[in-house]
Amino acid sequence: MLRSIMITAAFVVATPAVADSFSIVESRERFVSLVDGRDLTRFGIRLNVGPGGEITGRAFGTRVTGQWDWESGYFCRDLFFGDEDLGPNCQLVQVAGDTLRFTSDRGAGIYADLRLR
Repeated sequence: MLRSIMITAAFVVATPAVADSFSIVESRERFVSLVDGRDLTRFGIRLNVGPGGEITGRAFGTRVTGQWDWESGYFCRDLFFGDEDLGPNCQLVQVAGDTLRFTSDRGAGIYADLRLR
């Protein structure tokens, strides 16, 4: 249980960034052009978000898998941390340089910044 709380927090805890420099990623095509062939990274996390809707990677030594789709301007994902279902969530995506910001609950929740590598 504690590990699931840690990983959930790592995916959504706010990190410092200059909010003014972020622009909204409005389309699936733009999103795919940013992530295709690159990893999303953050301390302890390395994920690959594939153009076909798959999510694979590791977070703090545990396998992460899932699926995603683009719905009405939002990145909607269903994620697993090991065997634990973290559930679905649709997120606003913004970009600034090589950083993608994912804001939970269709932009109304908290955010996580991940670097494109």
